[in-house]
Amino acid sequence: MTLDTRAAAARAIAGVLAGGSLNNLLPAALETVSSRDRGLLQQLCYGTLRLYPRLQPQVQALLAKPLRSKDSDIEALLLLGLYQLDDTRIPDHAAVAATVAATKALKKDWARGLCNAVLRRFLRERASLAEQLSPAAQAAHPQWLYDTLQQDWPQHAGAILSANNEQPPMVLRVNAQQLSREHYLQRLAEAGIEARAGDLAPEAIYLDTATDVNLLPGFAEGQASVQDEAAQLAAVLLAPAASERVLDACAAPGGKACHLLEREPGALLTAMDIDSTRLQRVHDNLQRLQLKANVITGNAAEPPEALLTERFHRILVDAPCSASGVIRRHPDIKLLRRPHDIAALAAQQGAILQGLWPLLAPGGTLLYVTCSVLEAENSGVIQDFLQRTEDAELLPLSVGIARAAGSQILPTSHGPDGLFFSLLRRRIAGAP
Repeated sequence: MTLDTRAAAARAIAGVLAGGSLNNLLPAALETVSSRDRGLLQQLCYGTLRLYPRLQPQVQALLAKPLRSKDSDIEALLLLGLYQLDDTRIPDHAAVAATVAATKALKKDWARGLCNAVLRRFLRERASLAEQLSPAAQAAHPQWLYDTLQQDWPQHAGAILSANNEQPPMVLRVNAQQLSREHYLQRLAEAGIEARAGDLAPEAIYLDTATDVNLLPGFAEGQASVQDEAAQLAAVLLAPAASERVLDACAAPGGKACHLLEREPGALLTAMDIDSTRLQRVHDNLQRLQLKANVITGNAAEPPEALLTERFHRILVDAPCSASGVIRRHPDIKLLRRPHDIAALAAQQGAILQGLWPLLAPGGTLLYVTCSVLEAENSGVIQDFLQRTEDAELLPLSVGIARAAGSQILPTSHGPDGLFFSLLRRRIAGAP
């Protein structure tokens, strides 16, 4: 039995309001609706969460009294109702009627009149409600993140805020071991899929319209993978050579590890992650792409004993972070992330660098990567590490915007996500 699409979306959004991850909630929600409605369900969930900081204060202003905690699904229904009226092409009358009707599927008929009244009042008062919003709410960002972006990126904050609220492009990575980017672009054209080459990464292709991967030519055979263009730069910048020992220390789900091997199949790669469940994705990706790596479970901050005698020529640290550079792909970050999380993440990132540094061979390089645009997680972490690590030196990078201790790619419309890169080398004892 299928569920009303808006009711299913409301339940998923309510799960996020309760602290859950949309990545975990959405797959189950998609199974409850008909196949033809899955696109709409995703649009409602992603769109509502992208604009949540703007929608939530307006919903509160329209309610005579706050809803009870057990009625978070009705709050979510009102949020997605406002989203439809304010940011989609769905006709107003259809959006109101369908959203009100969803109260029955949620088994809360008492909320029918409430939803109808709130949504119709919004249509009458939307201009005055918008005027009452703070600048942060108008930009659809939590106040703490809005303030931090203004502080860290005074000249770029507006563009970052705008990009965060847009639907991200679908980007492919061509497997250079099987064919060239030009050849794959030709294959896409023959399949009627419009696409263009990326500007930063040599294997990147942007699709004009998101497409089911099963419809991509050669996907099952490993000719292409889905990966943002900025993320593809990690393998380019680390640049391992044949026979070099390489450690991807936070490897799941395996996109960067596989790209390293696609660019240099002769590298001796160890892919490690603290989450043994997520490591299955690494195995799956390696198998589809017909690549081989040593896959192990381990905490990068406290490497497993099996690695303590190893010396790697290259280490990739795709560090856990706020994900503030990929908010457009994970809009629930706006609800789930808190300002105090940043200091805790920076401490974790520093501990990971400290734990891995002894595994790096003298003369070897370590690439630190985050999908964050916040200085506290990026240059701040690297500068602290350099101050306490005598044999670490910073190497220049020629990508993105130069920062105090690395380079930043900012999220852009129809372009890459926001990633930070810092390349460190371990000095050889006695070398100048």
